[in-house]
Amino acid sequence: MEIHTKYSGTVTISPEDKFIFEHGLPGFEEEKEFALLPFDESGLLYVLQSITSTQTALVITDPFPFFKDYEITLNDSHTAELEVENEKDAAVFTVLTVKDPFQETTANLQAPVVLNPAKQKGRQIILSDTAYRTKHKLFPKTPQTVCLPRAEDGKCLF
Repeated sequence: MEIHTKYSGTVTISPEDKFIFEHGLPGFEEEKEFALLPFDESGLLYVLQSITSTQTALVITDPFPFFKDYEITLNDSHTAELEVENEKDAAVFTVLTVKDPFQETTANLQAPVVLNPAKQKGRQIILSDTAYRTKHKLFPKTPQTVCLPRAEDGKCLF
């Protein structure tokens, strides 16, 4: 299936790249189908791209390499909706606000995106009663150079 994307033009996706968000995403409730696509060569950044709307695309990442102590708990309704039976069924991502320079990029730890790849289901969950906010610096101690290594050779992309 071909889709038009915000960052990569027209791409072909396979059926397993597609995720159903029963309730859409906050602010994009009408968007129910998304594809998970690589954003760059590092293997750390992805795009959650709407299948029907080219401009609806979120840059996301696995939060755990950046926030070692990050924890979320899914409630019973979330685990039922996503058909998560154990923690291995769930992939957790955080939405990024990409800034220039990249060192200023922030992560929304208060509203993680949880995917169940085996069931091709997803949901963005808004955490309540938490210290997590919508803008956590991805690189809290701003280094002179940020290195997101490419998978194939380890050289820095940024």
